[in-house]
Amino acid sequence: MKYSIIGTGNVGYTLASLFARSDIEVGITNTRGPNSIAPLIGNLGEKVVAVTIEDALEAEIIFFAVQFLNFKDVGKLRPDWSDKIVIDVTNSAFLPPEVQERELQGRLSSEINAERVPGAKLVKAFNQLPMKELVAPVADGGRRVVFVSSDHSDASATIVSLATDLGFAPIAVGKIAEGGRLIQARNALVFQNLVKFGD
Repeated sequence: MKYSIIGTGNVGYTLASLFARSDIEVGITNTRGPNSIAPLIGNLGEKVVAVTIEDALEAEIIFFAVQFLNFKDVGKLRPDWSDKIVIDVTNSAFLPPEVQERELQGRLSSEINAERVPGAKLVKAFNQLPMKELVAPVADGGRRVVFVSSDHSDASATIVSLATDLGFAPIAVGKIAEGGRLIQARNALVFQNLVKFGD
């Protein structure tokens, strides 16, 4: 399996629907197991497969579609994330201020999350749009823009290509501490619903 999604909430389901629409196979999992997932994805077709969390962790590219506070719990499932691309779709800015202070201590959430998946190439992406817009990559004859940030240029390029295959118009915004800062929640590019027309 090349792609997997950990998390079956609104974000995980929306991501799975994008894969289904693009006819790309993806595994999806949660901590409750495949039997709890089947009813959720029954209308998405055969390309979206309910898998165990162990199988999901074997994918090359793994979406962490979980709450920010749960990211570290998923990270603990492997001691070594080498050879994996982890896509961080979390947002921490909607936590209570005292929780943000305790968890972030002035750092960016993706900087912290990168440390929670040692060896992985972490990419921040698919987090700046509300789900009602993310679910529809094509809008008014154009393609919605999604921003992609990583400290690893090869991983960023891989996710730019995937986002294109899923129907979006991706824009790489550089490293996490630079352009990536702009797509951390409450910053300049979050909730910017941009549409690209033409090639």
